[in-house]
Amino acid sequence: MKDFANRKTAQKVKNKSRRTFSSKRPDADVISNSTIFYLLLVSFCLAAMSFFYFKTEISSIKPETAANSVTINFPTSLMDDSILIEEEEDQNSLSCKYFVQVGAYGNKKYAIEAKDMLKIDIQNITINEVYSSLNPGKLLNSVISGPYENRSAANNAKEKITIKGFDPRMRTICKQI
Repeated sequence: MKDFANRKTAQKVKNKSRRTFSSKRPDADVISNSTIFYLLLVSFCLAAMSFFYFKTEISSIKPETAANSVTINFPTSLMDDSILIEEEEDQNSLSCKYFVQVGAYGNKKYAIEAKDMLKIDIQNITINEVYSSLNPGKLLNSVISGPYENRSAANNAKEKITIKGFDPRMRTICKQI
C-alpha cells in the first residue's frame, strides 16, 4: 500500500521561502527619498515665487452684483392675433419670376446626372454655365428649374427637389413693368 503521510514537510517549507523569479541586480528604491524631498522643495519655492511675482491676493477678488436695466416695450397691438403689414406700391409695378437652383457643379457630368435624376418630377430643368463669385474665373454648371409664376409654385418644386436628396436654393428675378 501507499503511505500518504507527510514525511518531507521540513524540506517543503525550505522551498517556499526561496524566490521563484529573481534578478541579479540588488534591490533598490525606484525614486529615492531625497529626490522626492527635492521635488517638493522646488515646487513649494516656485509656488511662493509666483505669489510674490504675480502679487495675487485671493481675498481681493469679490463678485459684484450686476443690475440689469433692460426693458422691452412693444405695442399692445402685437398682443392681438392679427398684424397689419403695409405693402409698398412699388411691388405692384414689379414683375417677378421665381427659379429653384438645384446646385452648381464644377464638372458638367455631375450637372447632367442631377438633371437626369429630377427630370421625371420637375419640368423646365436647364443647365447654365456661370462663373463663381468666390473664385473668379472658375466656370460652374448651374442646374436650375423654372421659371415659376409665383413663389408658391417655386416652393412646391423646391420641396420635391429636397425629397430627392438635394439642397436647393430659391432665386428671384424681378423687373419693373
